This record gives sequence, structure tokens and C-alpha cells, in this order.
Amino acid sequence: MIPKPLYHKAETIKELSANFADIEQRIQLACQRANRNVDSVRLLPVTKTVDEQVMRMAFELGFNYFGENKVQEALEKSDSMVDLPIEWSVIGHLQTNKVKYIARFATEFQALGSLKVAEKLQERLEIENRSMTVLIQVNTSNEDSKYGLHPTEVAQFIEQIKSFDRLQVKGLMTLALLSNNTEKVRECFILLRQLRDGLKENLPAHMCMDELSMGMSGDFEIAIEEGATIVRIGQALFGARTLPDSHYWPEVSDTL
Repeated sequence: MIPKPLYHKAETIKELSANFADIEQRIQLACQRANRNVDSVRLLPVTKTVDEQVMRMAFELGFNYFGENKVQEALEKSDSMVDLPIEWSVIGHLQTNKVKYIARFATEFQALGSLKVAEKLQERLEIENRSMTVLIQVNTSNEDSKYGLHPTEVAQFIEQIKSFDRLQVKGLMTLALLSNNTEKVRECFILLRQLRDGLKENLPAHMCMDELSMGMSGDFEIAIEEGATIVRIGQALFGARTLPDSHYWPEVSDTL
């Protein structure tokens, strides 16, 4: 398993600014190694368990797009920070009974991997008269403990949801293998990129395959080298959480 770095908790805007600057520099260096434009990578700060005061500091630093994996936590934060023009990306597994909530407030859903959820989301978005950016989650590591479609299922899934015009399908998302073997980790990212590239043809107008959401605090540089357009980073920005990730997001270990 990838050794877990010591993530110091950012308690002041100065500390938080330094963390963001460090991550942004690392993103820039990874883009240089891959001969990519740094503007082609979006940093998505993951704010699960991060308190409102710290999130408001992040907003002061110029960030207004945050990732949350627990619907209830995201809903509470969106209500309490309604005074700020924040956009919310739901990045965790979604049960059908929670769809009605994210249809109201979320801009983006990154973990679509169920036809039932897609049907419910289309239905609720029609009621709310909204559309939503969605990414299809793919289980590139082939681990039973993780959600997401098997790579061979993605093309058929896209066919099944082509008529769901409220779902603005923009690409794919994955959680890589948690391993100290960086080449095995890299293979997950390569697989997602190759899968995305093969799915680009014959898509309806509300679908495209531009986005690759892959890479977290422990592996985002490898992900960028392999084509990531969104990196989801939490602890490297905000500091270590009190409880392990398994408490908040059972299917992944503590590296987001």
C-alpha cells in the first residue's frame, strides 16, 4: 500500500494558502512532465469533514467548487453556505433514496454506475427543471470493495442512458488501486484513458468524453501524467482526518 504521508491540518488561511500553493506547484510540474497545459487539469478540493470556517477560507483563496461524498453532509453545507456562490460535486456512492437531494443542489455527480440511479436522477432533474454534469464511475482496479462499472460494461451503460437528456455525461471517474507499486496504480489510469478514448464516437449532443476524474492526494501526479483532467484532493490540502476514510467512504482507503 502507498505509504501515507503526514498531512498537517490547516487551521489558518496562511497554512491553507501554503497547502494550495504546494499542490498547485505539483500539478504544474506533473503537467510539464506530461507536456500538458496546466489549465487542462482542474483541482477539486474534497471537503468531507472539513468545517465551514476552513471552507470559507478556501473560498477566500479563490476556490468555489468543492467535492463531497456524503449527501447529507453536502446538503447541510450547501444550506449553511448559501450566501456564497459555491458549486458542489458529489463524488461518492449514491443510494436511490438520496437522489432527490442532489438533484436540488449539486452541479456535478461523479459516481454514476447504476441504471436505477440514472433513471431516478433523470426523473428528479425533470421535476427540478435542471440538468447535471455526470461522470461514469469505472472500477479499473477490479476490486470487489469498490463501486463502479467493470470496464467492459461501460459502452452498454452509455447506450442505456443515451436518452436521459438531463444527465450531461462528460467523462469517466475512477479510484486507482491502493498499492506501493506505482506501475500498478498507473495501469488503472491508463485503462480509464484508453476506455474514454474508445467511447468518444457516436455520442448524442448532451454527452461527451472530455473528462477523466482520477487521482487523489497520494497518486494525483501519476494520474495527471496519464491524462487526468480532474484531481480530487482532500487531506493534502486540509490535513488528516480524525477518522479513517473507511468511516466516511467504505470502498476506499485513507488517501483522498
